[in-house]
Amino acid sequence: MKQVVQNYKSGELAVLDVPVPGCKPGGVLVRTAYSLISTGTELMKVSEAGMSMLGKARSRPDQVAKVVQSVATNGVPATYRKVMGKLDSYTPLGYSLCGVVEQVGAGIHDVKVGDLVACAGNEHALHAELNWVPKNLYTPVPDGLAPRHAAFGTVGSIALQGVRQGEPQLGEVALVIGLGLIGQLVVQLLTAAGVRVVGADPDPARCELAERLGAAACGDPGSASVEAAVAELTGGHGVDQVYLAAGGGSNQPVELAARLCRDRGRVVDIGKCRLDLPWNAYYEKELDVRFSRSYGPGRYDPEYELEGRDYPIGYVRWTERRNLACFLDLMARGSVDVEPLVSHVAAFDDAVETYRSLKDGELKAVAVLFRYAEQAEKAAEAPAVAVPAVNVKRTKARPAGSPVRLAFVGAGNYATSMLLPHLTGREGVELSTVVTTTALSAANAQRKFGFARATTDLDAVLGDTSIDAVFVVTRHSSHADLTKKALLAGKAVFVEKPLALGEDELAGVLATVEESGNDRLQVGFNRRFAPLLQEAKKRFGARTGPANLRYLVNAGRLEHGSWYLRQGSEGSRFAGEGGHFVDTASWLLDADPVSVYAVATPGNEDLQVVLRYPDGSTATISYVTTGASGFPKETLDLVADGKVLRLDDFVRASVYGPEKWVSSRLPKARDKGQNAELAAFVRAVRTGGPMPVPLESLVATTAATLAVPAGLAGGAPVTLEKRR
Repeated sequence: MKQVVQNYKSGELAVLDVPVPGCKPGGVLVRTAYSLISTGTELMKVSEAGMSMLGKARSRPDQVAKVVQSVATNGVPATYRKVMGKLDSYTPLGYSLCGVVEQVGAGIHDVKVGDLVACAGNEHALHAELNWVPKNLYTPVPDGLAPRHAAFGTVGSIALQGVRQGEPQLGEVALVIGLGLIGQLVVQLLTAAGVRVVGADPDPARCELAERLGAAACGDPGSASVEAAVAELTGGHGVDQVYLAAGGGSNQPVELAARLCRDRGRVVDIGKCRLDLPWNAYYEKELDVRFSRSYGPGRYDPEYELEGRDYPIGYVRWTERRNLACFLDLMARGSVDVEPLVSHVAAFDDAVETYRSLKDGELKAVAVLFRYAEQAEKAAEAPAVAVPAVNVKRTKARPAGSPVRLAFVGAGNYATSMLLPHLTGREGVELSTVVTTTALSAANAQRKFGFARATTDLDAVLGDTSIDAVFVVTRHSSHADLTKKALLAGKAVFVEKPLALGEDELAGVLATVEESGNDRLQVGFNRRFAPLLQEAKKRFGARTGPANLRYLVNAGRLEHGSWYLRQGSEGSRFAGEGGHFVDTASWLLDADPVSVYAVATPGNEDLQVVLRYPDGSTATISYVTTGASGFPKETLDLVADGKVLRLDDFVRASVYGPEKWVSSRLPKARDKGQNAELAAFVRAVRTGGPMPVPLESLVATTAATLAVPAGLAGGAPVTLEKRR
């Protein structure tokens, strides 16, 4: 098998062929799918190896002390031979991975061959194709957690143990100094615990990333911005805890900690930084300085790590293994998101070049993964997303009377700016009831748009037989559940995108349709109804061959505090918006996609999503947040059969072919189709005719959107499998 090694004397890095480790009792043999490079600890070790002997001695005074003691005991010649022999040997790298159990040793009953596990330990979770891992240093990976994310388990446990040492309390304020890999994870863990976080790092990109992941404010530790943020959040008292996640030889972190910590606050050292504590500052505030020992209790205890002797949970609640399992669970539930931290995924065979690029600064990275190609593909188990079949014995749709009575569940910004203005005063429509979670917002919507009633009681609305249709315009996480309730109540439903945030939610909506026989459902995919795009498609005409479609979405940055950033509960930004663009592409190509391939830039906000269709057509959706704000938000090109359709932000359109057509070039308001979509929905409810978009298309678009995160996690195309 192959393994990454380093010669500490010469600094040489190599991928060596070494024997496969035996599967000893009390552990498992794991074939690696992904291993994580610690851009802090490992790069420090790699850099030290490249130093002169004097430089090595200066960087490791602890080892120099041992050498001095050995000289006193064994003499210079013996000590020299011992030291040089140790230096001139290959040593392993790595300590955090995810892989598949290949063999189970005697005494192991909690996993079996083929199980996916996360592994820890700088002697057992190495950058190697196979590792033997003792029981207390591995844990099963929860269902649904991507292997590349599970590879963060060990580093996540280090961050988690550091947070535990700080004993954060709900509502406190913390300062995280150093926003590298560990610091970014600490920020997310504290945020998940209800702590407001200020970050300090000289790298603006890392500060911006931490703010996207939950920090209230971040800035250069040498600037006034960090101190100002702390003063504002704490009323001038100082933070409750400081987490030192920085490295290097500067004493600035401990000095900054003393200055910004409150009286009797806590300072936790997680990283390896200089700790010359300014005595007066720490004494006067009586600061509590704590150290976090790696992954948690059990670390450095051979009876725990090698012999598998666990500590009773009543005495030691959080051990190494329990911390590892806890962090994986937090990722699986969406409380921690490591994907934005992945700066680069390298092939394992390119390990030496990857380390060189990191060391030389050519590769700027927060986290880098090695991918063990064949095994990673097996671990991902040929990613596929189910497209549930629409099997429904439809009940005959009841034509509504006149007027068509509508109820709105939710009256937020989109409902009040993009939907209700098109319905207020529309002939044959009555805005019957508005339902919101707060009484005042319901009253405001009633006053502005003329609803007959306002309430916070959803059940009363669903039980009102006079209401013909329900609009679901709430937060994304509630869409599927509210849609099911309205369908079971026999209402026609207009739900804003997304219909669902997961495969289980989508399947649940379809099960409700089947159970109730009510398929009167429309999702707010309005762009296919835009008059300009409708006209352009008509001018383009029918196709005879495959098409290529390019859709650039210049989405722009979100404002700090936007609920779109709550990915753990509300899904990603693309999960919320992406259905628009998938639906538009599928409508233009007159088909549903059969596979999805997605790649992302670091931070996972700029996406390239490639959809493949049955006839060989492809649609590439470039969803970017880093473009210029003055550039149009949406531009689209469709190319096929010697013709090109061009759409410029729903203001102008053109078709080039045997005959050229260009829409009016006079500036006009963007019409993205909401008015026409609502008219079609109301007409379908009034007449009992077909809904504006077939249910099969709504399901296919939702499934394709859900396939994007699966594609990002697996690094391979995701098949859209139609289930019967």
